Amino acid sequence: MLCALVASVYSGLVYFGGQIMMVEPKETPSPSPVPHWEETCKYHYNWSNITVAFTQACEGLKLGELVHESNFGLYEAMSAIEMMDPKMDAGMAGGRSKRQVPSFKERISDESIKLKDFELCELISIMDTCQTCILSWLEGQSLAQTVFTCLFLHEPDLIEDRVLRAYCIAVLKLCDLIKEKIFTANVFEEEDFQTLTYGFKFAGQVSPMRAVGMLRECEDDVSRSLRISKSQPATPDEPALLQAVLARLKFVRLFLQLLSPFGNKEKEVLQGNRKLLGQLSEQLTIIDKTTNLGLASSNTDDGHEVSYGFDPLVNQRLLPPTFPRYTKLRSKNEIGHCYGELIKCLLSVVDMTTLTSFQSILDFIVEFSHSEPSVLSRSIAQITFLPENRRIFATQPLGEALRESIRTFNSPPSLSTKFPNIQSNLQVKSCLDSFLIRATRTMAKLVQAYGHNYARQREKLSAVLEDLGILQDEADRCDTDINALMHALDPNAGKSHLTCVGSWALYHTLRVMTQYIVSGFVLQLYSDHEYHYIYWYLAEVLLSWQLTTLNRAEGQLQSDESLADPTPSNKQRSHKKAKKNKKKCKVHAREIVLTQGMQMMAAGCFKALLGFFLEGKMRTPDFSFDNEGIRYEHRFSPFISVGTPPFMPYKQFQEMTDVGQYFPAPTAQDLYLSSSKHFAQAKQAYESIAAAGEIQNLLLVAKTNLVMTKLLAGGHKQSSSSRPQFDFTVNSIFPIIRVL
Repeated sequence: MLCALVASVYSGLVYFGGQIMMVEPKETPSPSPVPHWEETCKYHYNWSNITVAFTQACEGLKLGELVHESNFGLYEAMSAIEMMDPKMDAGMAGGRSKRQVPSFKERISDESIKLKDFELCELISIMDTCQTCILSWLEGQSLAQTVFTCLFLHEPDLIEDRVLRAYCIAVLKLCDLIKEKIFTANVFEEEDFQTLTYGFKFAGQVSPMRAVGMLRECEDDVSRSLRISKSQPATPDEPALLQAVLARLKFVRLFLQLLSPFGNKEKEVLQGNRKLLGQLSEQLTIIDKTTNLGLASSNTDDGHEVSYGFDPLVNQRLLPPTFPRYTKLRSKNEIGHCYGELIKCLLSVVDMTTLTSFQSILDFIVEFSHSEPSVLSRSIAQITFLPENRRIFATQPLGEALRESIRTFNSPPSLSTKFPNIQSNLQVKSCLDSFLIRATRTMAKLVQAYGHNYARQREKLSAVLEDLGILQDEADRCDTDINALMHALDPNAGKSHLTCVGSWALYHTLRVMTQYIVSGFVLQLYSDHEYHYIYWYLAEVLLSWQLTTLNRAEGQLQSDESLADPTPSNKQRSHKKAKKNKKKCKVHAREIVLTQGMQMMAAGCFKALLGFFLEGKMRTPDFSFDNEGIRYEHRFSPFISVGTPPFMPYKQFQEMTDVGQYFPAPTAQDLYLSSSKHFAQAKQAYESIAAAGEIQNLLLVAKTNLVMTKLLAGGHKQSSSSRPQFDFTVNSIFPIIRVL
């Protein structure tokens, strides 16, 4: 019966006490523009009373039984209930407004909006509000509630003022260009960027270059007026107002010129964007100083903030029937800061084009994603590094860059100039090419995963791990085949190809696994009673394997270099050449030290936490529906798909960390002392390299925890039952431990 009632409401009828009442048809809220009828439609109804028939039909139903129509399910029923309900349908928010919300053309008809003879302060206000709308759009708001709340953007061709018309067309082309770049990169999610355009047009008849030309013409006109006003000002503020308008025109023009080459041009062209970014910063400084020259916003009776030429409710009927919410735009005073951050990110992307190796560029992309860049910045970085043709900076094929990356990592014989007969063998080349085809696809996915926002990045990395697991199998197969070919070609080669390509694949797999675990700390996903097995897995599994892989690669590089060196008895070897060769062998030295430091930090945190559990300062909660084993398996479940390193099940973790298996069993103070030694080793590792930025913070954490664990080992706060505190403000991965 409820379903039947909902169906009747949905069709425009309501049943009340044996009478059928008509509900007046309303406009249907949908993403499509709502038509405006020229004449009022006349509805003709032929009602009949169905009370008796309806009652008789219901007699066949038992108590609590409902009629279910196959074409009218729960989804349709809920839609019928929510549609046109002011509390549930965003499209009805305009109907609750105490004021009329006319369209742009209706305002032109009743002359409530101007098309020409704008005051300079009005132009400044419109231009600044347009920029706040673009910034809000880039933060995940919809076009209908941000950019297209500007009435002038609906029909820019109707604007008679030359400056405002050129500016509005340029804003539309800028939005279209931004949308194109973001769509091409495809590193956005629904919370980052709204894809619906609601049928609005982006001045498709005007090319971006023509829009730039229109802005230049307007700049010339405003510049002439500015020169005249400096000698004969009509008002004292006229020169400043003209300068403000000119800066805003230049800003949009430079922004258009700046974005166009990204993803389409070679890196030499992109490096020329540095000059445009400098000019953009200059205009942004002027804009920031002259924001107060525009008209102030006003508040309507229904509580909406309205600027001249804008209306937040003008597109309300275009929104889908979702929960209504008011979109708060960025403040005009934030334009300088927000665009300043964007310019810094784009400068970093331009700097990225100077990098030469795949590994250095990948490191940049990873570090860049940690700085929480906007969706536009991340998209620009993606399409600059790897355009659609999978050529790095649109020049070098990704496969060739990966070939060079493997050569730099551990110099396998198949890529070393010391083995020309192996390097030139067609079968060896075929094996490598087959592997590189697979590696190209996997690494392209990895780069794209690092382009997503940090929260989504974790989800994407877990999916990439499956591809990396397959890539490891391919690498091992490639090593085995090439090794067999090597011994067939030269049985006395004296060098094996096993674990060469496989080590490179394993190295990248371990980096992704470590990043997956670390991101959980940054996103604050772990409870403090979970820290001990997280740090244990980092120290004993991931970072331990990483160190082994790096040391093996370093040994392979030294072995390859030694083949080129003369024997020690050769007196002609110069000291300079020996020093140069020694320097070449230290490719991974810095990364080895950093990994050692990270491993010691994780081990120190693990043993300190184990001590807290032994003393009763920390306890595992009594779960109602799960236990620590289930949580452990859940945290590391993405690693099951990876063959190397093998997944460590919870039972093995318990066996390896059970202090009861030792005799005598270590006390909490013994664990604190061992923890302090780990922190001391981490401190020594970080002090051996240039400590700057994040390394300086890690050094501070290591020193502080070293002191704390030494105090705890001496019995400090032993009688205290207060829970230890973990401060992640200095470093987001390793906390400063405090016991109060």
